[in-house]
Amino acid sequence: MEGTSVGREENRYKLKKIKSYLSVLTSVKKIKKIEPILYLMPSFIIFILFVFYPFIKTIITSMSVTNRRGEIKEFVGLENFKEILTSQEFYNSIGVTFKFVLMVVIPSIIIGLILALLANNRLRGNRIFELVFSLPMAIASAPAAIIWTMIFHPTNGVLNYVLGTQTGWLIDPKYALISVAIVTVWLNIGINFIFLLTGLRNVPDELIESASLDGAGYFDRLKNIVMPIISPQMFLVVFMNLMNAFQAFGQIKLLTQGGPGESTNVLVHSIYREAFFNGRFEMASAQSIILFIIMFVVTILQFKYEKKGVHYQ
Repeated sequence: MEGTSVGREENRYKLKKIKSYLSVLTSVKKIKKIEPILYLMPSFIIFILFVFYPFIKTIITSMSVTNRRGEIKEFVGLENFKEILTSQEFYNSIGVTFKFVLMVVIPSIIIGLILALLANNRLRGNRIFELVFSLPMAIASAPAAIIWTMIFHPTNGVLNYVLGTQTGWLIDPKYALISVAIVTVWLNIGINFIFLLTGLRNVPDELIESASLDGAGYFDRLKNIVMPIISPQMFLVVFMNLMNAFQAFGQIKLLTQGGPGESTNVLVHSIYREAFFNGRFEMASAQSIILFIIMFVVTILQFKYEKKGVHYQ
């Protein structure tokens, strides 16, 4: 009898151990299930605090009336949007914005591609050219604006000295937007050059040699072989340049402050002026929502084209 009771106790003890082991296994499995969420939690918190919450707050503010400190006083629905959409100043900002985007994006990509094609040639000293061509990427908009202010100076500027004129590049409405666009193109060239050069380095030499033997000229090879292969990098460059051009602010603020008149008052600068000069945070928020919608539509159109025009190896 004693042996039987001892055996039972041993069995109970083993059963308890098995149960505790199984419970530990279950806990580990549960932890493993939520482990990815725990890793992502800091990013989610940052996203909610710095992206989602400000976006929701902007939507609410755009449908309200605020005081000069940005505190909401009254909900007015879509009245702010109605006022904006009947304002000639707003349409002027939209027109200036799209002109600026075209002036920046097309030359930035073309110049970046030309420089990448030049640097991709297997010549001695290419590393020096790569360094020089990518230098603008390392310069922020504030120091770039200071450099170009000296270049564009109407009396002591380098550009007027070379051209033998006294043109007010930043104070003449005819030239102000073009001048700011030139600075922005210069700032964009470096990153465009690096991405496009990376794509060109992925083009197999065998394909180029084979096409050359078949009698294809340089531009035929560029159009039919090189461009399709670097289309992913080209798509990325177009996307980045468009988004950056729509959001350009630093160089405009420092070079022209949206002037002279309204000639460089792009939508981002108009938002800044409404909020921090006029104290109309509700109007600034409404313009921000409109800018977001424009950029969202442009992004959708780009990704629709990406399905047809971009070739992934």
